[in-house]
Amino acid sequence: MAMFFRALGRNIPYLKQQFGALLGNTSTSVKFICGVVLFSYGLSFSEEAIRVISVTPGYLMPPSFWLWTAFTFCFLEIHFWEVLVDIITVGLCGKLIEPLWGQMEMLTFFAIVNFGVAVITTAFYFILYCCTFDTTFLFTVHIHGLAGYIAGVTVAVKQIMPDLVIIKTPLGKLSNRNVPLTVFFLSVIFKLVGLVDGTYPTMFLSGLIVSWIYLRFYQKHSNGSRGDMADYFTFASFFPNVIQPPITVLSNVIHTGLVKIGICRKVVRKFDMSNPTGVSVTVPVPDQHDMERRRQIALKALSERLSKSYSDKQPLIPLKQNPKMLLPLHSPSTSHSKQHPQMQPLSNKTPPNIAPKSVEQ
Repeated sequence: MAMFFRALGRNIPYLKQQFGALLGNTSTSVKFICGVVLFSYGLSFSEEAIRVISVTPGYLMPPSFWLWTAFTFCFLEIHFWEVLVDIITVGLCGKLIEPLWGQMEMLTFFAIVNFGVAVITTAFYFILYCCTFDTTFLFTVHIHGLAGYIAGVTVAVKQIMPDLVIIKTPLGKLSNRNVPLTVFFLSVIFKLVGLVDGTYPTMFLSGLIVSWIYLRFYQKHSNGSRGDMADYFTFASFFPNVIQPPITVLSNVIHTGLVKIGICRKVVRKFDMSNPTGVSVTVPVPDQHDMERRRQIALKALSERLSKSYSDKQPLIPLKQNPKMLLPLHSPSTSHSKQHPQMQPLSNKTPPNIAPKSVEQ
């Protein structure tokens, strides 16, 4: 442990420089969230502070009603590497998502996702208690951290740039479409090996569900429309192509149930009855502003990749052309030397190695 803190002390200037570059030119809200996460990490060494700040399922429900923990739990991390991951995620969100959505929309997304994660994760552990009657699920489990918000950021990035390839592997390409589900399975593996708490996969999955529902049905756009009904943003699109058909059937059934209880809105299709020859169906299309925004982002990423690839292939010192190489190999011997050999008339050309015939007197 002492060696770890000594190594950390030697790298503090470098880390400070990198985080300064990451958080530079970001809004006050991004810097405030990062500052509170750092401050709360200092409180994580107190057991009482963990109990008061984090969500404990038994205390969030009646008769205790510790409702403030549903808004404070997201700022508390007990592992320093999780603090670094949270700061990097919030910083990248401030660089990529906040310029597109605006500061207020980003804060709204932050609050909705984290509050939904607190409610769903608490309900999950309450169901476990009802199945096992083990009170440790109610009073020993502490829900804390930004795992749910990290899941929400992966969903938002999938919505903005779904086809951007992150890395190429022997098994195939990893794009933004595959990031949410991939990170979820990684969190399960990390939980099994003890790198993260047991609540981390549950919080991450809750963040995926809440963020997708909000972005799919409720997010308000500049033109007054809500949600994103694009085909590439369906719930089945998070899964591999092989299992998408059964997931589509299951998600449609769940969506119908959520529409009945009022959580999700029904997809509206408009019929144009003014057409006397027949009925034309108008299916909701994505916002033109969003399509243009995503196209510009994709073009920017492609331009950066191409410019980087072109600069890597260019030599450091350009080769100078030798003007002598531009001269013809054989200069014409006739008086019309300035004329190109192929452009000279046939009467002026003499076949090679053949002497001209003498004219008889």
